[in-house]
Amino acid sequence: MESELNSLEEKINQFVRLCQQLRSENIELRQQLAGVVSENRHLTEKISTATSRLEAILLQIPESEE
Repeated sequence: MESELNSLEEKINQFVRLCQQLRSENIELRQQLAGVVSENRHLTEKISTATSRLEAILLQIPESEE
């Protein structure tokens, strides 16, 4: 009976350690995701700005008369 309780206690301890590890990993992944989302938003804005500038430049180029 004592060995069964010890075994159960060890399994519970392993489970608790795993939960703590997964919680820590989850926090880290959420932080990474937030960073990537922010970077993606920034890059999307840069692309939009570049597109607008390029369109404005293209409008200034005279059309050829061929």
